[in-house]
Amino acid sequence: MISEVSLGAWQIGGKWGDDFSYETASATLNAAVDRGVNFIDTADVYSDGESEKAVGHLLRSRSERIYVATKCGRRINPHVNAGYTPEALRAFVEGSLNRLGIDCLDLIQLHCPPTEVYYRPEIFELFDRLREEGKILNLGVSVEKVEEALKAVEYPNVATVQIIFNMFRQRPSELFFREAQKRDIGIIARVPLASGLLSGRYARDTVFTSGDHRHFNRDGSAFDKGETFSGVNYETGLKAVEVLKDRFAGTDLAALALKWILMSEAVSCVIPGASQPAQLEANVKAADQPGLTADDMSFIQKVYDDHIRNPVHFLW
Repeated sequence: MISEVSLGAWQIGGKWGDDFSYETASATLNAAVDRGVNFIDTADVYSDGESEKAVGHLLRSRSERIYVATKCGRRINPHVNAGYTPEALRAFVEGSLNRLGIDCLDLIQLHCPPTEVYYRPEIFELFDRLREEGKILNLGVSVEKVEEALKAVEYPNVATVQIIFNMFRQRPSELFFREAQKRDIGIIARVPLASGLLSGRYARDTVFTSGDHRHFNRDGSAFDKGETFSGVNYETGLKAVEVLKDRFAGTDLAALALKWILMSEAVSCVIPGASQPAQLEANVKAADQPGLTADDMSFIQKVYDDHIRNPVHFLW
């Protein structure tokens, strides 16, 4: 049993592109546990391993049962199918265990591998060996595309799928969610605020720092375009957000966006990021919001259909 609103640890200890701060990371992580969060999602590449180290320090300093998910594979350079070998992935798992300071991972996830990797049984079989050795409890995948999610859940040892799902990325709720529920697959909703776009706090003149993916990856030049603003054109997204703000005036749009995700029975948890305790506090409160009405849900669907669906829906 994990917290509905959990924590994505991509930017703990500093916003995207900023230097890592252990003091800020520790304050944010401890605030999360204090507010009942018991599931933290990190990765070996987040702040070049510093995120895992900070989470490991938290585990040693708290008595609560905290479930930790991390990821492996994105250290492969170039990040191509041929680089995925059982030997390389085993080494990544060992590295994560060392940085976290634990003997066994609650959940290890393949970190958005190339599509071809999902068609290689030997990669998935490795994690059966690691479970037998007591180094992992569960295997999951973090995916870019619905196609990859559908292929991943064909493997019986895949327990969870982490996928982008939000008001501006609705395709997963169709075929994939149904298939996941049939197989009792946990669904971890990531990028829930479309890289902050759904917070309602950005404008056309908002400036993102040079190291922030919202500055340098809008065209997908660094990694999958769908990771940045959920693949939505920034100007188009701002227009859609204005429509939402008009309808839900006086409402915290970020909390509304998180609650919209939690309205789906298929979703196990949502993992908004937080670079400081105040953001964490605001995110956690979303679970306590009243459910959206049928009219609210219909309105949000219309905004998606009118502004976002074409062409974003069919790309991921």
